[in-house]
Amino acid sequence: MAQVLESVHIALQAIWANRLRSFMTVLGNIVAVTSIVTVVSLIQGMNEMVSDAIISDVGADAFTIQQFPPIARTDEDLERARGNPRLTLEEADAIRRFGGAIDVVMAQAQQRGRVTYRAQVLENLQIQGVTPEYVNFSAFDAERGRLMSPVEVERSSPVALIGWGTADLLFGEATPLDKTIQIEGVHFRVVGVSAPKGAIFGNSQDEFVVIPLGSFVRLFGARPSLSILVRPSSPEQLDDAMDEATVALRVQRRLEARAEDDFGIFTSDTLLGIYEQATTGIFVVLVGIVGLSLVVGGIVIMNIMLMVVSERTREIGLRKALGAKRRDIMSQVLTESITLSTVGGVAGIALGWVLAQAIAAVSPLPARLEPWSIVLGIGIAAAVGLFFGLYPASRAASLSPIQALGRE
Repeated sequence: MAQVLESVHIALQAIWANRLRSFMTVLGNIVAVTSIVTVVSLIQGMNEMVSDAIISDVGADAFTIQQFPPIARTDEDLERARGNPRLTLEEADAIRRFGGAIDVVMAQAQQRGRVTYRAQVLENLQIQGVTPEYVNFSAFDAERGRLMSPVEVERSSPVALIGWGTADLLFGEATPLDKTIQIEGVHFRVVGVSAPKGAIFGNSQDEFVVIPLGSFVRLFGARPSLSILVRPSSPEQLDDAMDEATVALRVQRRLEARAEDDFGIFTSDTLLGIYEQATTGIFVVLVGIVGLSLVVGGIVIMNIMLMVVSERTREIGLRKALGAKRRDIMSQVLTESITLSTVGGVAGIALGWVLAQAIAAVSPLPARLEPWSIVLGIGIAAAVGLFFGLYPASRAASLSPIQALGRE
């Protein structure tokens, strides 16, 4: 251990003695590691943001049934899905009655509409209609005021729960509670304001209004496009509840045994899997492109180390004449190469984090520095120094002491 520390000390002295040359040598590594850390930090930030948004919308312990599957794999699947019938309240009731693994079932519908309060007008705002069971799902909350009661929803009372962004746009700093807003010209009383959820890729998740499904039907028509949220009796029964819901729907729709499902059913994990599948390829390509600069940086390090070996030929010859073994010479040259490359990696990590934070500050992209990305950056830099230092180290170790001492 003491020998390793001494070798690192000697390497740092050599780097410091030739600061400009050392900086130009590791510049490629700095750029590469900076790029890797920046890309990884932004991707991890986006992954966390998307995961939170999906779990907040669907719920970690629930699943959603809708008219269409989350994604169609082929054109044939897409064409078949277009013929799927809409979900109905009767089907939601059938699912609710069917199995013991199912705890709560709610139906909801969404539509864009016009919301006003006095002179303030919000066009194309998301209006969401829900059934009384909505209070059992974590996606709905009230930071101020209260949720609509199940009785109010059952009776289709003219009450509304609004998003934090909607409240800000319509009322500013004034309290929205017990104020009357108009949705498509119909009056609704605000009873609560949801907690802020933030934005995803610059799109606010807080600009919405939730009203009873019966009121929603009166505003937008008797055959809304429903989706059904199902919560199992316990998280461990999620798969059983999904099977029961599937059977209940197939029985309700009188599907033959060989007929495929004419509806989509998915959990938050399903959507996360689709997202990760879409972004993994992009991530690999970006890191691969950045990795090319590491190869260039490694070649520069190898050339500089060959020059260092040439400059220190007499020193190497003297050390061998005094008893230094081949492995001692290789160890010293490799240590200097690895140290040089690692210093560039550490600088690249610091610059990458600063750059990621700067991008996050001026764009909707979040940044998150993962500990493993720090280890990855340093590990890659050290590996580059090791790999591209092997040839110069081998050249130095194979020098003949007599020839080395005799060379000017």
